[in-house]
This record gives sequence, C-alpha cells and structure tokens, in this order.
Amino acid sequence: MPEVGRAAAPVSAGNRRNRRRWPLWIALGLALGLVAGAVPGVLLRELDPDAAGRPAAGRDDRATAAQRRLAERMVAQLDRQGAALLGGDRAGFLAVAEPAARPALTRRYAALRALRVTVWRPRADGVPVAVDGRPGEWRLTVGVGHCFVEPGCAPGTVALGTRWRMVGEEPRLIALEPSGTDPAGVRPWAVDDLAVAVGKRAVVATTPARRAKLPGLLAQAEAAARTADQYAVGGPRTDRYLIYYAGKAEWQRWYGGGRPKWTAGYAVGVGGGRHDVVLNAQSLAPTGIDDLLRHELTHAASLPEQGYANRADWWLVEGLAEYAGADGQPVDRYEGLAEVRKLVRGGWSGRLDTTAPADDATDDRVGGAYGVGYLAVRHLVDRYGEQRVLDFFRSVVHQRRAPAEAADEAFGEPWSALHDDCVAYVRAAVG
Repeated sequence: MPEVGRAAAPVSAGNRRNRRRWPLWIALGLALGLVAGAVPGVLLRELDPDAAGRPAAGRDDRATAAQRRLAERMVAQLDRQGAALLGGDRAGFLAVAEPAARPALTRRYAALRALRVTVWRPRADGVPVAVDGRPGEWRLTVGVGHCFVEPGCAPGTVALGTRWRMVGEEPRLIALEPSGTDPAGVRPWAVDDLAVAVGKRAVVATTPARRAKLPGLLAQAEAAARTADQYAVGGPRTDRYLIYYAGKAEWQRWYGGGRPKWTAGYAVGVGGGRHDVVLNAQSLAPTGIDDLLRHELTHAASLPEQGYANRADWWLVEGLAEYAGADGQPVDRYEGLAEVRKLVRGGWSGRLDTTAPADDATDDRVGGAYGVGYLAVRHLVDRYGEQRVLDFFRSVVHQRRAPAEAADEAFGEPWSALHDDCVAYVRAAVG
C-alpha cells in the first residue's frame, strides 16, 4: 500500500473474460484502553457544562475524574451485555438498553451469535462527552476485542460509538453504532442480518437472501484456505478466514464501501493479526471465485497486521497473491499474459518497484501490472523454491528491509542481478 492505514491500491488477476480487479484494502486495527468500575450518579452534577461549555465543577481534574467514573459505569453495563451475548441470553443482552434501541440490538445479537462469537471485551476509549442539545445524554466511544468460533484467538478490535441516557443512578444504552474512528469501517454484523456457514478453516457469511450460496462458497473457501495456509508469513496460520459475500447494497455499506465499480473483492485488516475478505456478488462469475479466494486469502495469510508502507513493494505483495491464485498452473495458461505483453511493449520502464498501477489506470494497465508481479515471483520460486521466497517476503514486507539486503540473506545473490533476471523472465514469457 502507498501508506499504512486507510490506503488502497487496485489489484488485478488479469482475467480477460471476467475483467476482474481485486483491490486490497489494509486497515490498521484500533487499540483502545481499558477502563472499568462504577460511579455514583451524584457525580453527574460535576459533569454538567455551564453556558460557556466548561465543567460546572470548575476544575478540569475533578471533572475528568467524574467522567472516568461515568465511563466505568457504562463499561460495566457493556460487560454485562457481553456476558449475556456469550451466554446466549438475548434478554440479558437487551436489558441494558432503552426500548427504542432494542430492535437494532436484536439484529446485532443474532448476527454475532450466527458468527459464533467467543470473545467480547468492551473497553472505553477516553471519557463520555455530553450530547449537544440533549440534556442528560452522553456519548462514549468504546473498543471491543472480539473473536469468532475460536475462543483462544488474538482478538480483533472494533471501535463503536455508544450513546447513553441516565435513568436515576443507572446509565441506559440508547444507541450502539459504528464509530468514525474505526479505520476498517463498518463491520457487516453491525448493520445487517447475516446467514453464516462455518467450516474447519473458513467462515462464510452473507445476507439471508443469499443463504443458498453458502454451501458452495464454504467449500470453495475451505479449498482456498488450504492453499493460503502455505503462504503464512510472520506467525502462526490464521485460525479462521472470515469471508463476507456482499450484494449490491451491502457492498456500499460494509467496511465503508466506496470501492470502484469494477472491484470483485478485497481484504481488510481488522486487528489481532487478521484480515477479513469481502467478495462482490454483483461482479463475480462462477469460474472466477476460486482464484479470487486463493488470492485474497493469501493476502490474509501473508501480510503483516499493519499492512505495508512502501509502494515499491507492490509487485512482491501482489505477485505472491497472484502466484497462489494461479495454483500451480503452467505459466503459459496465466490469463493476464496478453495484458503483460501490451504493458511490456508499451514502454514499461523495466523496474519492478515502479510497476504499481495508478488508481485510474485502464484495465489493460492494471492486468499487466499484476501479471508482471506474478511472473517475477514465479521466476524466483522456480529458481529458489517457495520457502526462500517467503523468507525474502518476510524480510521486505514485514521487517521493511531493502530488497538488496533481503536478497543477499534469502538468496545469497545481489538483488541488482536478480531484479534484472526477473525482468528478463517477464519479457521472455510474453515474447
């Protein structure tokens, strides 16, 4: 990615029949601090702002302490709600909320239970703030560490906005909504009903209207997961790959939407070292799902949690995913060769580190760029084997070392010569 966080770059498998492009969106998971405990309701008087917006107590430290205690009481309510969620107690999950909030919370409860939530740990991010124009209402951003299926996973973290009303001594939840501070964007389980299928290595979720797609998608995801597992870099393999299958409306909502109309799928970091994958039901041909899944799940297996910061590494990141997507097929059957040929003959610089396409690049330019990455990685694998290429990947993408240093360690040869060999292989592959 050009930069860590909410950055994006187009991705393509060069599929001439399906015209696929697969953007990879890597978002850094949000770490949030824990505040817990309880607060007496009389402290609310210290938090009421005066006409100038200053705390009525007159001392910032006193007001901040009161705000923290109020946050503790709100988090205690969320802890009770989380315990009910994990225990399958829907009534207990709804009990901390006002009646108007319960329909949305009922949907969220059902979606999280369908995903087999196993960890739900709320933490306060900062202190509550008064809602302008709504006396007695407060807003608090919380981070929730969560796991699905596997109770022992490294929890991902989602930022949520909560709004509260004091009822006597007790804060009552009046809304639980996505937070604009979450770089990964809106999670599917926060805004839609979900139907879910769980396998040994993958979880596939979609809306109830597309429930019939789940058995086939799960089988394809399980097969893709076995391929992606071979390319785990930087730690143990992913406990479960989570894949969402999005219809037209969901595609615009989930994880912030806003992807180009030609996008078929993407991966997004959600914390805990994991990446969720989203597929676009509107643009997928049945014959294109398998290699798309292998490509995206390989991103999920190989990339560091924080994504990658150097655009010059694009060819390596996407080349590895393309190599996995090709699943061992002969080079002459790679569907992007025509686009690579057009790129090479159209004035390509011959530099791998400048291969990444612009966001507004044409289909041919994008397909050619991905093909160059695939061919370069394929050449390195054919010459040195997969493990040494993964060692090179780890050094460059995870440890952020220069290719010259990484190549000397992984391959025992200077990168300048290897780079030229890769470029020569690309040119020879397309004639």
